[in-house]
Amino acid sequence: MLHLDGMRSAASKDEGAAAIPASGLAYAHGRFTRSTRPLADETAIAFSVNGSTHAVLMATPADLQDFAVGFALTERIIDQPQAIENIEIVQTPLGIDVQLRLDEAVADRLAARRRSMVGPVGCGLCGVESLEAAMRDVPQVSARASLCPAQVAEAVSELSRSQPLNDATRAMHAAGFYVPGIGLVSAREDVGRHNALDKLVGTLARTGGDAARGVIVLTSRVSVEMVQKAAVAGAGVIIAVSAPTAMAVRVADKAGITLIAIARGEEFELFTHPHRILTGTKTHAA
Repeated sequence: MLHLDGMRSAASKDEGAAAIPASGLAYAHGRFTRSTRPLADETAIAFSVNGSTHAVLMATPADLQDFAVGFALTERIIDQPQAIENIEIVQTPLGIDVQLRLDEAVADRLAARRRSMVGPVGCGLCGVESLEAAMRDVPQVSARASLCPAQVAEAVSELSRSQPLNDATRAMHAAGFYVPGIGLVSAREDVGRHNALDKLVGTLARTGGDAARGVIVLTSRVSVEMVQKAAVAGAGVIIAVSAPTAMAVRVADKAGITLIAIARGEEFELFTHPHRILTGTKTHAA
């Protein structure tokens, strides 16, 4: 019964739809009526590096320049956004190919790393190296940003009010950047929580934002990958509305990140490095 209309509201002419109107039937008060609802779009996004496909992810096809930069940084393909010489977004019948052209020296290092992962099936080495990549060491975060309990609630509330796609579809995650004394300065949405965070990291990198000055706010649970991405960005505080995993807590503690989770209204739980949470009046940006 579901019908997807041809209308698309794209973030730009090079990107796909963030949401697509869908016609269907709604049941309420004992009867069906025709209804139209925006649905979050999800498509295959391929990241190609200097002509070779590096990864394919399912994501919301919006803010793809931010996504490309953030993904390249948090996956440690690059160390700084200046290593990307060009980004081209190519629509294909099966999805979107985000083509990154890297500095030749960076591309050579990446190619060497990928060659070291290749071996015969069953060799065992590939699996070990894949596990090492998944559990890679995270940078030590020395960010000095601090905030008071009231600002924890304020950060979550401001992110909640900055999710137009989720308001329309009820199917999106968001990641925001909150600076004490200033407020929420950036937010990105995606059907995937990892993607939303990558997009946020990308927009901070592209605009010269300093993650050490503020707080990353998440609408999702906190897995270890989310902590790894925040550490690479240099953020000293993570606030999430849902719970963390045990490994996420261990990695946040090791990285020096203050991890706040289950933040609902004026209540939250603090798992690591409490020194950045100050009692008393609101703090301001450094």
